[in-house]
Amino acid sequence: MNLKTKGRPYNITEPIVGRVSRDLDASANDLIYIVKKGIKFTNAENNAVFLSTQPLEHIDEPAKGVYNIVSLDHLQDGDIVVINTDGIVNTLYRVKSRHNFLVFTERCNSNCLMCSQPPKDRNDIPYLFSLYKKLIPLIPKNCPELCLTGGEPTLLGERFFELLSLLKRELPDTDLHCLTNGRVFAWKSFTARLETLNMEKIMFGIPLYSDFYQIHDYIVQSKDAFNQTMSGLYHLAEAGQRIELRIVLHKQSVPRLTRLAKYIYKNLPFVEQVVFMGLEHQGYTPFNIEKLWMDPHEYIYALSDAVLFLADNGINVSIYNLQLCLLPDILWKFTKKSISDWKNIYLDVCKNCSQKENCAGLFASAIHKHSDFLKAI
Repeated sequence: MNLKTKGRPYNITEPIVGRVSRDLDASANDLIYIVKKGIKFTNAENNAVFLSTQPLEHIDEPAKGVYNIVSLDHLQDGDIVVINTDGIVNTLYRVKSRHNFLVFTERCNSNCLMCSQPPKDRNDIPYLFSLYKKLIPLIPKNCPELCLTGGEPTLLGERFFELLSLLKRELPDTDLHCLTNGRVFAWKSFTARLETLNMEKIMFGIPLYSDFYQIHDYIVQSKDAFNQTMSGLYHLAEAGQRIELRIVLHKQSVPRLTRLAKYIYKNLPFVEQVVFMGLEHQGYTPFNIEKLWMDPHEYIYALSDAVLFLADNGINVSIYNLQLCLLPDILWKFTKKSISDWKNIYLDVCKNCSQKENCAGLFASAIHKHSDFLKAI
């Protein structure tokens, strides 16, 4: 699924954020009009913005927008996009999806072996902050959920809290899921600043890959990360924040999985849920495949022990990104259809599976690497 497209910009001097509409008779300051093929765009008296697959001669001045776009079929009316000065059109929000997300920054203070979106060392914070200040008021008020991710979102500092405040004001009924490594919350002043916002609709998804600090630090490639994350978890709990623990399953994390489950039960009983996650063959993973890859078939017993131990002791558990055919029936009730719709696929072997509608399916990148034990049920 496309989340961006490109054409030739016309009169675009700064990024423009707006809602997509194919109704040329509609009138709103925040609309960006998609011009259908064969129709001339004449709605330009208010300096309207257009997107078009057609050449420039089909556009009346003084309009501004992007022309000669290959395709706009991926956009629905009501979707929110940003038009950049180079003619790239990024989709920021899709009205028919439950998998919308805001990337606060691509910078990160960790460098995880299996990061699916490797960090970039560039200061993108001012641009993205400005972008989201325009976007958030346009998001429909009935938006059910929104993921806040990165990079590491907390690296925005004070701007992180400004965006959270804006989200609380504009989308008070939306569930927010913030994916963070939790390390910045080791500084109590940062957590205290969060506490002042009094946000009840946000959950922090934080990775903990081992009960042994050296293994966790090695996986995230950052010294003292385990201690910072643990301090952050306790500070968040003290501040009454909702916490989800995330454990990606691979060769480095699996050997101590049962020990980790027991460590969580003993030391972190306040977490709202624990999620065990299949590996995504994306980003750094292909480059570290020898250090990471285990066929899920090889770790099912370890996963079963960890999941059932936590569940039997009253902790909510979920399994993400793993296929039902690889799991014993007793674990099926813990699985979720977790993979974002824009990168979710099913392989040919899945076509005649009786459980396809209930299965998470695979990441699109799984065409390059997946379990040898996939089968139709």
